[in-house]
Amino acid sequence: MSLIENRAAVGPLHRHISLRAQEKILPSVNEIVKTLRPEEPLHCVRPGVISNTASAFCTAFNGDVLYAVKCNPEPAVLRAVWDGGVRHFDCASISEVQLVRRLFPGAEIHFMHPVKARSAIREAWMLHGVRDFVLDSAGELDKILHELSRPQTTKPDTKPGLFIRLALPETGAAINLSKKFGAEPETAITLLRAARPLAGKLGLAFHVGSQCLDPQAWRDAIQLAGEIIRAAGVRVDVLDIGGGFPVAYTDMDPPPLGAFTAEIDAAYDALAMPGLKLWAEPGRALVGGGASVVVQVQMRRGNMLYINDGVYGALADAGALRFRFPTRLLRAGRNQGAPDTPFGFFGPSCDSLDVMNGPFLLPGDIAEGDWIEIGQLGAYGTCLRTAFNGFDRASLVEVCDRAMLETAGYELQEG
Repeated sequence: MSLIENRAAVGPLHRHISLRAQEKILPSVNEIVKTLRPEEPLHCVRPGVISNTASAFCTAFNGDVLYAVKCNPEPAVLRAVWDGGVRHFDCASISEVQLVRRLFPGAEIHFMHPVKARSAIREAWMLHGVRDFVLDSAGELDKILHELSRPQTTKPDTKPGLFIRLALPETGAAINLSKKFGAEPETAITLLRAARPLAGKLGLAFHVGSQCLDPQAWRDAIQLAGEIIRAAGVRVDVLDIGGGFPVAYTDMDPPPLGAFTAEIDAAYDALAMPGLKLWAEPGRALVGGGASVVVQVQMRRGNMLYINDGVYGALADAGALRFRFPTRLLRAGRNQGAPDTPFGFFGPSCDSLDVMNGPFLLPGDIAEGDWIEIGQLGAYGTCLRTAFNGFDRASLVEVCDRAMLETAGYELQEG
């Protein structure tokens, strides 16, 4: 008997509920709550919102769009992204690679984690047709080349795509990703020169940081990338400008998508490198508005509500990053007419860190048994759930609702 029990890290939630009246007709969140009266967290995916948003981004961006799978690997979400026209996927683990290849045999998969297990490199190359790998150090370059040169992995006349990840100065984003990954400019120049004769495709990549509200950050980063390419003195085929494109939250109203693409296009034109292709790796921007979670109030203590989900479930960003997600009361049997009042949430675990201060505006007469829909959770909602304290039960349903908040320029008009 094996002593190892595997737990899938990338996969669907425990239950996927279908209440379609007929094929392609989806219910609303209100209908679902009235029918199911859920006592466990219920994730409500909006495939129409996601596919429209993905299509809008693909139309606005002058290059290839790679969906960042880490943001939400739920199969229903991935299918909606595909329906929106995305054919490239940014994967950070072999589990993500396996998932995308299983769902979309014809997808282009790019392994964009700068530090990879040797076994993951081999499997991605041999079994899943992955040809592009990112790196930010000489050690990772040596590792990739060594694993791809082994007798069982060698493919004659095939060279990998090698992408050098560049560290950036602080941009003011909600999360600075250059603290963990990225080569400093001089190192990036050295790596470009070393990788060029070994690469079938050579790229320079960067990430301005997650939920970056400043379009100028991309212009500055592209200008820096151009300086590095010129200093390296070698041909670079692709400039990957990463993700970080923001979406709206209750206290965040980012500029429209066009403001970002205008800065990107202007910076690219200023490079005067017509043979250089552009890639982007949006995650939150494609799916942020495409899901919500319905929770139930289990107790009220003053202006703090004990709910059945929390920072160890779908609401990690409401705790660690203090994001204020949009909320609305869903109530059966009583009118809702009390003025809005600011509330905080306690999650279901016994950990006192399981708190989300908000404030979240809800009717002042909210009580035990009421449901709350918490929106803008398409990004990092389902995928950050844990089994801590045994509160790992949740369900998922696809619904027809619009996003609870819409970010200008990301949603296409319906009809």
